[in-house]
Amino acid sequence: MSAFSGATLMITGGTGSFGNTVLKHFLDTDIGEIRIFSRDEKKQDDMRHELQAKHPDSAQKVKFYVGDVRDPQSIADAMPGVDYIFHAAALKQVPSCEFFPMQAVKTNIEGTDNMLHAAINAGVKRVVCLSTDKAAYPINAMGISKAMMEHVIYANARVAAERGGTVICCTRYGNVMCSRGSVIPLFIDQIHAGNPITITDPNMTRFLMNLDEAVELVRFAFEHANPGDLFIQKADASTIGDLAKAVQQLFGDTGTNIIGTRHGEKLYETLMTKEESLRAEDMGNYFRIAADNRDLNYDKYFVKGDVQTMADEAYTSHNTQRLDVEGTVKKIMTTDYVKEELAGIRHN
Repeated sequence: MSAFSGATLMITGGTGSFGNTVLKHFLDTDIGEIRIFSRDEKKQDDMRHELQAKHPDSAQKVKFYVGDVRDPQSIADAMPGVDYIFHAAALKQVPSCEFFPMQAVKTNIEGTDNMLHAAINAGVKRVVCLSTDKAAYPINAMGISKAMMEHVIYANARVAAERGGTVICCTRYGNVMCSRGSVIPLFIDQIHAGNPITITDPNMTRFLMNLDEAVELVRFAFEHANPGDLFIQKADASTIGDLAKAVQQLFGDTGTNIIGTRHGEKLYETLMTKEESLRAEDMGNYFRIAADNRDLNYDKYFVKGDVQTMADEAYTSHNTQRLDVEGTVKKIMTTDYVKEELAGIRHN
């Protein structure tokens, strides 16, 4: 019997790409209820109507809650009876967060803290929070806010564990292909319009994973987490130049324009830092990074000899398995979005 059998799962930011994919995975199982918590009532209404049209026998499992993680009362009001939470609510767009960094602080940091306090107080059993590669060695406001979010998660996980209550963990992953606001849909739209596609830096590398892999990472973390654990999926990567060529190979070559790096962008992404690598456990397709459970009484800790504070190398999109153009074509063809676009199904 699955841990989700008869259980109530809440997804914060549940109308986004991740929430829609979770529904695809869970809707026709024996899960008891799925609560979609988000601030956009229009997206909730669209999702409700789509569920009623396509899944009339199971749509009643999905309940909708309008609220904002920034508002502690709204998230607390939606919490009673929840067994598990996938926390996906976030501001994720790098340039927007550069211009409005306090908005990233309010949603990504304070909102996560609000959610975790509500979950602990309501006796939620497990919470899996979604973070990003941009939180490792962050250089932009979005990444910095997500890095602070991770520390908020670990602090709350420690408190909850001391009380013997909610198990809180975190996942960190790279670019999710075809999620809302990502580059592949932009390339496809530009090609459909007959325009050159815009590339920031063809030598830039990015991890590539699809939405199903993102959900599987969260499920793996859910099943294997100790309090405060961080889970990372091993992922392929490609250069932005090869990604553009792969999209053009499928949809047509309309030329390219190189526009230069946008606000706050890195040449490559890091999923696991050198410091984290020291306490990482290789679990096959995933790394588990255990929480640092020392307390503030440092006098009781002592070492002899050399102290190793970091590994030789971080795990980055530059040193993971690099896909060529053909490999990138195969990878992006694993997404429903690309398959539907090739079949002529346009997205709003």
